[in-house]
Amino acid sequence: MVGEREAEEAPSAPGSPSATSEASATVLLQCNGTHKSKTGEKLSVYSKICFAVGGFPNQVASSASAFFLQIYLLDIAQISPFETSLVMSIGKTWGGITDPVVGYLINKGKWTRIGRLMPWMIGCTPFMIVSYFFLWFVPPFVTGRVFWYLAFFSLYQALTTCFHVPYSTLTMFLSTDQKERDSATAYRMTMEVLGTLIGAALQGQIVASAHTSDHCILNNMTWNMTENGTDLHREPNDSGFLQSPAFQAHAKAVYMMAAGIIGGMYLVCTAVFFIGVREKEDPYAKRPGKVISFFRGFRLSMTNRPYLSLTASFLFISAAVQLEQSNFVLFCTHAGGLQDHFQNLVLTILISAVLSIPFWQWFLQRFGKKMAAFGISWMIPFAVMLVTIPSLTVAYVVAVTSGVSIAASLLLPWSMLPDVVDNFRLENPQAKGLEPIFYSSYVFFTRMSAGIALGISTLCLEFSGYRSGACKQSEGVIVTLKLLIGAVPAAMIVIGLLILVFYPITEERRKETERALRMMRSRTRRLTLIG
Repeated sequence: MVGEREAEEAPSAPGSPSATSEASATVLLQCNGTHKSKTGEKLSVYSKICFAVGGFPNQVASSASAFFLQIYLLDIAQISPFETSLVMSIGKTWGGITDPVVGYLINKGKWTRIGRLMPWMIGCTPFMIVSYFFLWFVPPFVTGRVFWYLAFFSLYQALTTCFHVPYSTLTMFLSTDQKERDSATAYRMTMEVLGTLIGAALQGQIVASAHTSDHCILNNMTWNMTENGTDLHREPNDSGFLQSPAFQAHAKAVYMMAAGIIGGMYLVCTAVFFIGVREKEDPYAKRPGKVISFFRGFRLSMTNRPYLSLTASFLFISAAVQLEQSNFVLFCTHAGGLQDHFQNLVLTILISAVLSIPFWQWFLQRFGKKMAAFGISWMIPFAVMLVTIPSLTVAYVVAVTSGVSIAASLLLPWSMLPDVVDNFRLENPQAKGLEPIFYSSYVFFTRMSAGIALGISTLCLEFSGYRSGACKQSEGVIVTLKLLIGAVPAAMIVIGLLILVFYPITEERRKETERALRMMRSRTRRLTLIG
């Protein structure tokens, strides 16, 4: 190692063997460097598309879960709001806990014939499909049903971690060119938002018949004819407000059908991803230095100011988006009088998100990533408008603006994380192998915050008197849903954006870091050729 540093730093005498070899190496470097810039560093459109396809099914399933799992557990599986809060919060928290564990195992892993990250993604896919399917299956027993969903949701969250941490980290090993990584990230985000669109649209169209208002009107009329004079709000398990057994069977069947279709997408997309993507070693990783331990690396990442600012900001922003998604269908069904339109509103949100991804990619390149993050705030006034004026026209306007903001919230953190990692590399040149730690820790904190937020929101429904399977809810539930859709996410987004003000990586600093790392990589290649 010392010899390599001396060879790098000490000038060679003209005409000496070392000078000759270094000159030859420089010529080779120039030729190979030119070739790499055209074929190695420059990613083909085919590779970018295959990389993006890899994240597609995960987003399809996550979108379906984000919009429909809560109402499924409450109204189809008919577990209580308290039990639902346990499933949502513990499952999300468990998924968050597995993030640093997976990051640790990847950090300790060896390079294989297909890479260091690829085996994780290929190996966990079959198990992920099985766990996802049984998450949407209603078991024949009633007592202890909550443990069924807790087990499969926790398992599914852990398996998605085993896929998502290496998949997101793979961005650093597609190319060393920041523009190429940003471009691949834009492809990925476009495909993931498209997956979010298709997941919510597919799930919404298939299960829409399980949440129509027709059966509720019939049940209410039947109840009034047989139980005149009874106070509607004093009988929490009153059968007059529950769906019929035939309707319940239909609802269970359509949810399982949607789960089976989404499971099939995992197989197809993972095969395309495996065939079309090659994991590459970064020349930076060949620099002299020691791969430090996971725990020391975690401590170092927790003292990195750009990383802390980014993580703390999107901790609040991601939780706000999760609250919007999880409670939107409930709000449309029970508080907004839009139960016959929710699937089209969800579709509008996600079409808007897909179409706005190219705009945000252009915006962040033109005005900087930090400035683009403030586009997330667009959803705040319109969300407040929806809860104060719950009309169909306003709902569609809110859907469009929310989609634009959600696209920004999805694209920006994954576009900014590589900049944070590069900044850390420059400040800590002897620390290697920390990429999985940064990515897994980020996902850990955002999942933890989302799990806590979802658990608290469902507990709020419990305290306000939500009745599982009921066709109509009390006024307290309606007010709670309005707060969970409007005021609470708005406050969290504002807090997140205020934290982001202190994010220190500007466009100028990002470009300086890129130039410095390019020089370090060039020296590393030169030393490799000399050796």
